[in-house]
Amino acid sequence: MSLFGSRSLGGRSSPISMVAAAIVCGLGGAAGAVLLRMFVRLAEGFFFGGPAGAMQALTQGLLSDADDISVYATQLPSWILPLIPAVGGLIVGPIVYIYAQEARGHGVPEVMEAVALRGGAIRPRVAMAKIIASSITIGSGGSVGREGPIVQIGSALGSSLGQLMKLPSRQVKTLVGCGAAAGIAATFNAPIAGALFAVEVVLGDFAVAQFSPIVISSVVATVVSRYFLGNHPAFPVPEYHLVSPLELGPYMLVGVVAGLGALLFVWLLYAMEDVSERLRVPGWLKPVIGGLLLGLVAMAVPEVLGVGYGTMTSALHSELPLAILALLFGAKLLATCVTLGSGGSGGIFAPSLFLGAMAGGLVGGVFHLLLPGSTATYGAYALVTMGAFVAAATHAPITAILIIFELTQKIEIIPPLMAACVVSTLVATFLRRDSIYTLKLRKRGIELNRFEDANALKSLYVRDVIERKPATLLASASFDEILKLIVETDHTELFVVDAQEDLLGALYFREFRRILTQQDELRSLVVAGDLLERNRPTVTEDDDLDVAMRILNSENVEEIAVVNRENRRKLVGSVHKRDVIAAYNQEVMRRDLAGGVATTVGVVDRVHQVDLGGGYVVQEVPAPRSFQGHSLAELDLRGRLGVQVLMIRHPSVDGGGEVRVPGPLDSILQGDRLVVAGAKEAVEKVEAGVVQR
Repeated sequence: MSLFGSRSLGGRSSPISMVAAAIVCGLGGAAGAVLLRMFVRLAEGFFFGGPAGAMQALTQGLLSDADDISVYATQLPSWILPLIPAVGGLIVGPIVYIYAQEARGHGVPEVMEAVALRGGAIRPRVAMAKIIASSITIGSGGSVGREGPIVQIGSALGSSLGQLMKLPSRQVKTLVGCGAAAGIAATFNAPIAGALFAVEVVLGDFAVAQFSPIVISSVVATVVSRYFLGNHPAFPVPEYHLVSPLELGPYMLVGVVAGLGALLFVWLLYAMEDVSERLRVPGWLKPVIGGLLLGLVAMAVPEVLGVGYGTMTSALHSELPLAILALLFGAKLLATCVTLGSGGSGGIFAPSLFLGAMAGGLVGGVFHLLLPGSTATYGAYALVTMGAFVAAATHAPITAILIIFELTQKIEIIPPLMAACVVSTLVATFLRRDSIYTLKLRKRGIELNRFEDANALKSLYVRDVIERKPATLLASASFDEILKLIVETDHTELFVVDAQEDLLGALYFREFRRILTQQDELRSLVVAGDLLERNRPTVTEDDDLDVAMRILNSENVEEIAVVNRENRRKLVGSVHKRDVIAAYNQEVMRRDLAGGVATTVGVVDRVHQVDLGGGYVVQEVPAPRSFQGHSLAELDLRGRLGVQVLMIRHPSVDGGGEVRVPGPLDSILQGDRLVVAGAKEAVEKVEAGVVQR
């Protein structure tokens, strides 16, 4: 039993445990958003005002709305601007290249990679590294946003909580989504958009079983952030409305512009990354070069520094000349790509909003000049194109629509916003299949497939079946101690460790049997260290079971060691072939529920019992009181009565419920209903709860 009463190895956490975990993720995401905002404010004051500026930030309040960095920049000599982001890069470089490389860039692809390839496992250190690196990058003028970092921070916290609770991979992924939703919700004051972003982008799965905790986490994060940051729109906008029904045409045209602009943004960003990769300088120095280039751009256009919310607000109020809008679009595009491409840490949400506002304002201004009586001022087009640009870049139109709505709290803008977002997404997806997130993964050779892999073992992970207490011996253990452990344990391999519990190797029975043929006086001289085989293949908890099974088969052994992913000598458990096979069978059965088994169970829903012939039935029975609190392994219904538990249904408040194919450690909870198969007489005994335990 682990934190919140969760269970591993094919088990499940109770609904109360997942609700509690979702609340913790919401609190953590809100705390991360507040901390990031505080650190950014402090860093801005220090980098652009020195110790006095940092003190001013402290006295004015770290949670107060900060001025745009460009305001600070205009008060400094222009020659100093390249030095400030370069110094920031000098600090950020070692953090992202040495301490936690996942903190480099905008962060969301790294979260998606963890969900797709590692069952949601993210190193705990990533959260702190991302807070520090992003705060320094943004505070020193980096042309990036706060939203991507807080998604990664919240996801890392959710993943760490899931791993601490020793949850199965599917539920760890859900908590990753909870953290991501909490981050977006807290940063944007947008609970609906936060939840939709998590399921549309991060998880790519709208399953109700995982959507419910994500909603809870998003709501909790919003409530907490509103307490500290206030409940107000991120962008104060004037009143807008459709001047004419015909104006939907221009709004759809700005959707086309947004789609093309987003494609340009994605192309230039990864072109800059490719250039950075080819530079023959140490990786930790590359953010310094990027900072210098950013500063050169800022000497001409200081508005590109930082997040740029103030400049976006000016565009929304139609306060900037059209020529300035065009200049700001080009400068911001270059500044953001240089910052992220060189290894800076920050998000692409705010830059996408900025670029959309400038592009939309420019196109909308042209429309208004041509058709002044039939179109709104260009601020309306800037607002709509902000969402359309995000939708095209991320391929997430639903999230983009909701973010703009919740950012502005203006329902009047919804119809043109929906039209523009759909058009921009269609343009972007037609011309390029990858979003700004998935392209980064594809360049690493990772193909994200939202459908389940044909190899069921690739969707399962070592931590799902790990044995936390393997059979271990000290290297100094005598022959008699070895023999005693062999008699007492059912493990087929013994792992030899030193006094610090570092793995030295494995002792296999075949070697031990050879020693048994030796004379007694020779056997008495043997210790475990003499028999061990060193440098045996190992796995980590993040490896999938396909890797584990290949090693088990190639080494012709029944059990292999699981080591710590940070310290590959530290033994944390073992994985047995029988457990891998059991997990595989369970996963195949879960998938097969969409086929023949699902049909049979569907009939059970209607007629209570299905006759399979020969005296065998499939039947749904309420879990007897005597079963509650016990695992299936403890009950051993299959061994005692020949009855197989196919599924467990757990009801929910809304009348639906969770349906799971259980594992051996899956415990029976109050209210559960069991779908069982077996001889009719045996099933009746299960229903009556008359199993001898």
